[in-house]
Amino acid sequence: TLGKMAAPADGSDLETSLLSFEKLDRASPDLWPEQLPGVAEFAASFKSPITSSPPKWMAELENDDIDMLKELGSLTTANLMEKVRGLQNLAYQLGLDECKYYTVFRNQLDSKVK
Repeated sequence: TLGKMAAPADGSDLETSLLSFEKLDRASPDLWPEQLPGVAEFAASFKSPITSSPPKWMAELENDDIDMLKELGSLTTANLMEKVRGLQNLAYQLGLDECKYYTVFRNQLDSKVK
C-alpha cells in the first residue's frame, strides 16, 4: 500500500519533507525477482532452527566429502591459500600432461594416415 508523503512542518525542514511512509511488499516475485536463483532458499536454511535432518545439499555428500570439508574448514587462511595453490599447480600439471599425450596420439594418427 502507498503511504503519504510527510508534509514539511514549517517549509524549512527539507529532510522531513523527503520522508516517505510507503510500505513495500517484497513478497511479489514479479516486482522483486530473485537475483540469483536458489540464494533465498539457501539463506533461509540458515535462519531456520537446527533440525535432525541435514540440508538437501549435504544429503548427496559421502563421508569422504564431509571429512574433506571438515579438514578444509579447520585450516588457517594461509594454509587454505597454500592448499588452493597446490590444487592450481596440480590442475596446471594435468593440463600439461594431457597436452603431451594428445600430441603423441595425434602424431601417431598422422603417421598412420600418411
